[in-house]
Amino acid sequence: MSTGGGARAKSAATRPAAMTVEDLDVFLAREFPQILDEVGRVSVEAADGATVRVRLAVDDRHLRPGGTVSGPTQFFLADVAAFIGVLAAIGPVGLAVTTSASINFLKKPAPAELVAETRILKHGKRLIVVDCIIHSDGDADPVAHAVLTYSIPQAK
Repeated sequence: MSTGGGARAKSAATRPAAMTVEDLDVFLAREFPQILDEVGRVSVEAADGATVRVRLAVDDRHLRPGGTVSGPTQFFLADVAAFIGVLAAIGPVGLAVTTSASINFLKKPAPAELVAETRILKHGKRLIVVDCIIHSDGDADPVAHAVLTYSIPQAK
């Protein structure tokens, strides 16, 4: 895998984590507090620099008619989980932004907490591609699958 400069890139699995779960919690509370309470209570359960697990506490504001978790809520969780995965990989870079996202809704989620598990597919100099699977808590079958690309701002 070329990084553009001829040097071989480390795979995401061999890169050490740049932020721990505790580091992520502090950063998110300080820099992005709206994802912790206003949109929904998000908690980071695990982060190792290549993968993260993020949980969303679902309540009435996340439900659509029919008693299922809404598509926008699922997309929110995928994007936030991917952002947290990027932070775990590169450190506290708040200006890392989504440049591309695609989501497939696979089945009707139960009105229960959602769990997103992400893994970094590609960690380049300027872009990071993240795979995200979302499950309803207690259900092994995924309810959604997303692939998101984040742009990493260049140091000045």
